[in-house]
Amino acid sequence: MSITVPTPPAPDGRAVAQSPDRGAVRRPALSPSRASDFKQCPLLYRFRAVDRIPEAPSKAQVRGTVVHAALESLFALPRADRVPERARELVEPAWERILESSPDLADLVGPAERGQFLTEARRLVSGYYKLEDPTRFDPESCELRVETELDDGVLLRGFVDRIDVSPTGLLRVVDYKTGRAPWEMGESKALFQMKFYALVLMRTRGIVPTQLQLLYLGDGQALTYQPEEDELRRFERTLSAIWRAILDSGATGDFRPNPGRLCDWCNHKTRCPAFGGTPPSYPGWPVPRRKVRSSRRQSSE
Repeated sequence: MSITVPTPPAPDGRAVAQSPDRGAVRRPALSPSRASDFKQCPLLYRFRAVDRIPEAPSKAQVRGTVVHAALESLFALPRADRVPERARELVEPAWERILESSPDLADLVGPAERGQFLTEARRLVSGYYKLEDPTRFDPESCELRVETELDDGVLLRGFVDRIDVSPTGLLRVVDYKTGRAPWEMGESKALFQMKFYALVLMRTRGIVPTQLQLLYLGDGQALTYQPEEDELRRFERTLSAIWRAILDSGATGDFRPNPGRLCDWCNHKTRCPAFGGTPPSYPGWPVPRRKVRSSRRQSSE
């Protein structure tokens, strides 16, 4: 199931994420998570992006959503009010908003677990203050939806946790992680996501972000990276190659499994042929349907 977080009000002058038109049929796009899925296992990509098989979120994932929502609300406050005590107070309202939009989550976090769940979320929010002082700056935007189309037609789409712009125009892209700083493979995956956002911003704003920053709230560590334009151009070619491979698989339905050590945590292991399962029938590559406007010929007198 997906988790929807209603966007809290923002003060005048701050950009907020815009919700896509629910009535529109969007063309397939590449996001950081779906690109990572295909690299990890093409069949996993199919289950998530083509079959769109629902996956029950874990408590850790839901807790991360609550923390992100609380931090978004924090930056909607005046600077002087962004103190740790106030940030912790924002956790429970964030959870209530999420629960209102996704009532099924009440089964995941029952009444007996609610107190501990919120305590852990508050601890992560408190951990943010080991890394930054939010009373000293105003972000340009929080939870911003970004999108661009590459020259070869690949559509890139994603959500950026936070964008900061300095008085001199320097751009910083910030992403919150509610876990601990990762080992090498996890770090590479996280940087893949940040380079994705940096490329989209370079193409939409015409400047290379000066800094990509991952804030790990679980252990109070930060990973900072400075991308270069040539590097992002090469990364663009990498994304185009991934998308071509996805389209080739989409045309034939040949999304092959790639067994590995992450399979034990996969929601789709029971339907994976690598483990004796049977995938559902391939529904075909999703093609956006054009809206048909009804029209009536008006008679003239």
